[in-house]
Amino acid sequence: MSRARTRGGWLTAALGLLASGACADDWSWYGATQAGLRHSALAQIDRANVTELEVAWTYRTGELERRGEQLGRAASFENTPTLVDGSLVVCTPFGRVIALDPVSGRERWVFDPNPEPRPAQAKLPKCRGVAHALDETLPEGAACRHRIIYGNWDFAVYAIDARTGRRCTGFGDDGRVALDPGRALDADEFIQIPSPPVIVGDVAVFGSSISDSVRSDALSGRVRALDVRTGALRWEFDPVPRDAGDPAMRSWHDGSAAHAGAANVWSMIAADEARDLIFLPTTSPSPDYYGGDRPGDNRYANSLVALRASTGEIVWHYQTTHHDLWDYDLPAQPILVDLPRAGTTIPAVVQLTKQGLVFVFNRETGEPLFPIEERPVPQDGVDGEWLAPTQPFPSAPPPLVAQGVTPDDAWGFTFIDRWLCRRQIESLRHGPVYTPPSLAGTIEMPAFVGGANWSGGAVDPASGLLYVNTLHVPGVVKLVPRAPESQGAGDVLEFGPEIDVQAGVRFPQRGSRYRVETTLLASPLGAPCTEPPWARLSAVDLVHGTIRWQVPLGSIEKMLPVPIPLEWGAPFGGGPIVTAGGLVFIAATIDDKLRAFDAETGALRWQTDLPAGGQATPMTYSAGGRQFLVIAAGGHALFGGTRGDYVIAWALPAQD
Repeated sequence: MSRARTRGGWLTAALGLLASGACADDWSWYGATQAGLRHSALAQIDRANVTELEVAWTYRTGELERRGEQLGRAASFENTPTLVDGSLVVCTPFGRVIALDPVSGRERWVFDPNPEPRPAQAKLPKCRGVAHALDETLPEGAACRHRIIYGNWDFAVYAIDARTGRRCTGFGDDGRVALDPGRALDADEFIQIPSPPVIVGDVAVFGSSISDSVRSDALSGRVRALDVRTGALRWEFDPVPRDAGDPAMRSWHDGSAAHAGAANVWSMIAADEARDLIFLPTTSPSPDYYGGDRPGDNRYANSLVALRASTGEIVWHYQTTHHDLWDYDLPAQPILVDLPRAGTTIPAVVQLTKQGLVFVFNRETGEPLFPIEERPVPQDGVDGEWLAPTQPFPSAPPPLVAQGVTPDDAWGFTFIDRWLCRRQIESLRHGPVYTPPSLAGTIEMPAFVGGANWSGGAVDPASGLLYVNTLHVPGVVKLVPRAPESQGAGDVLEFGPEIDVQAGVRFPQRGSRYRVETTLLASPLGAPCTEPPWARLSAVDLVHGTIRWQVPLGSIEKMLPVPIPLEWGAPFGGGPIVTAGGLVFIAATIDDKLRAFDAETGALRWQTDLPAGGQATPMTYSAGGRQFLVIAAGGHALFGGTRGDYVIAWALPAQD
């Protein structure tokens, strides 16, 4: 059910744009281009007139009504729409793809691969976006000359015609390729494709999302490249090395790579089509919080890995967390931008981390643009643990988030809850970042939710400024010993009420010596035990390695018994975009608002209320002579907030 309300040879369809910073005006990929800059050259909406924005149209996907309240609350509407062959293309958490008229918002077609709800299989479903390919060997108007390619929660890949939404019959089995997870899944496991692929030449490259810390031998995090025309598997890359001749195997002691899994790529991949390069942000190996069964640094996990797109060959890699015990995945799409350096221009790649660190490399060679230091980190892990003695820290830019917590950092609304927070911190293991998990519970700062997360950042290629939103809240990780082969409490994946990350999650880590309990460190009043603002938007100078400005992001009014609009930073999902109009647009926070900040100063220039949580990244495009700003607003399963199924467009008033 849907409705619109109106006011007023194989080539990628990148149309010759290179990853050097040139951005299309039509936002045809998740990150505007496959370089992930999230920058638009459009400037019709600017600092002077942004307050005149009005709703141009609203579209309802009808997904909540179709799927029911229970299933709807498990989903997160994280989609960033894209313009493909003249249509604005949206995908819902359950994999429905919808084409809209970009001027009016009217529905053109709908593709639904899963017409019947399957709640037992759909765990935290999401679809952040789709990709597209153009077959120039086919004549104009031919079916699937322009095709949309994407994956969804049932771990399958689909190819559909961009003009009609009909399946591309020559792709796999009637437009569908069912991927092989490698083994049967336990009842509390999942593997899905939440993020769009990158498309380079004639391959579409997919990562996957795998349930964290359910089993120590998690599913494989293999990255797969499919032929964009036939769906045939062209190559695979496993971030856990399986070949004894691979140099990375030396970082998996005692043959531990043979029974490890995950290290998958659940976030977005970036592509430099001109150089035939793709950049993978890999995650932690299994299980997340105990590594005694996988001694060693565990490369290529927790790494930025550059591959040759056509073959899957490794070009270079850099590990940002050795032997991860903190769920410090690389969560964000790498950003490709050219930066001036010593009188020349360097093709760079920027990687954000949950730790709030910003790594910048030469994307051709992997050489750091700012020196990276290996610094000693806390030791003394639980019985059986293996610990990396050092961790890498970039000398610049400075960390965007505090790197640890002490009792002196305790905060509260009142003296009493501040005292209670201090007592909590004193009772738990605490210290600098990378303090190991413990039986008593270890404070993790930044928490496992970041720092930065999949929301990532946006870069203005002209100024070299990176805009990124970060969380500034501590978490607690507690390991719980259990007898071998024990069953019962703690042996299945358990979420708190309504899958609320703040209520805590219990991970079984079956096959390891410990299960794990995670929660956020909060006072009895529910506020984080560290000083606000708890969410911030920062501008980082990538040329000089400095922070230009940092401002609070979000109001806690909807988290209080009385709606007081305190701009102290709110939980978020979704990221920023930046435009040539000098504006940074971002929703993300659970206060149900969309905001525009001045790109130079961080000053708030405009905000508006949303009918539901905007836990997605907006986009912008030009159609019919007007610049439109669009966001998906539907709420988020982990952070709560107002539920919905809206796609909303704003524009300046139409000129007569």
